[in-house]
Amino acid sequence: MRKCGERQHSATGHGWRHRVNLVLKIPTRSWSGNAIGRCGNCAVRRTGVCGAVPEYRASELAQIATDTVARPGEAFIQEGGPADAFFNVSGGTARIYKLLSDGRRQIVGFAGAGHFLGLASGAAYAFSAEAIDTVTYCRFPRSRFHALTDRVPSVEKIMLHIATIELIAAQEQMVLLGRKTARERLASFLVARHMLSSGGLGLDRSFALPMSRSDIADYLGLSVETICRTFTRLRLEGLIEIVGISRIIVLDSLGLETLAEGVGYGLAPPEECGPRMRAGHG
Repeated sequence: MRKCGERQHSATGHGWRHRVNLVLKIPTRSWSGNAIGRCGNCAVRRTGVCGAVPEYRASELAQIATDTVARPGEAFIQEGGPADAFFNVSGGTARIYKLLSDGRRQIVGFAGAGHFLGLASGAAYAFSAEAIDTVTYCRFPRSRFHALTDRVPSVEKIMLHIATIELIAAQEQMVLLGRKTARERLASFLVARHMLSSGGLGLDRSFALPMSRSDIADYLGLSVETICRTFTRLRLEGLIEIVGISRIIVLDSLGLETLAEGVGYGLAPPEECGPRMRAGHG
């Protein structure tokens, strides 16, 4: 990497595959072009929760959905706010994060097309969602969506599947933060993004990283400086190439996956192991 710039505004072993599963391996239903209204033309109508709604119920789904756009930097879910709606992302990328009592931010994930957000165990959201680039999504009032699940049991089954995968992903993220080196963490993240961008096949070597280096650092529990150095090292090792700031080309997919799985790819320098100190936070 020749330059690590900033813009203003998943996992152990094969754990990153579970993060990809959240969008790619949820059971889907085939829709025809006759599905009513905007649901029939939606780019993610065949995936996830919406894909579980049969065509003859498409009008009911459309009636409770509100098409919405969040501009870069705009939050559409607020941590602690009333959990009165669900959100199905149809385009763009959002950062999912929590704020600590001292104001520090911890990014817990990124949501893209096909992600279903808003699951909450209580009356308030446990996280915030903020658009990184322009995000389009459908908003479903919680009460009306629950009424739909009563009429369409397959939707409730998919929601349980999503909750299960999110739990698995959270457990794997704990291992990533607690045990993996900086190189292994970044490799895990890049492998997951690569697979996600190519429909789980990894056939296209090039993929976009819409999030900033600061976002990646927050997500992986590292400093921005460490992220920049680690990008550079992966490039020098011939694993990746970096085009500008926001596009990655995978040169050695097997090597990157091997590193992500913690098998080892070369030796990690001492500063990549042990406790992590985030710049400016003591």
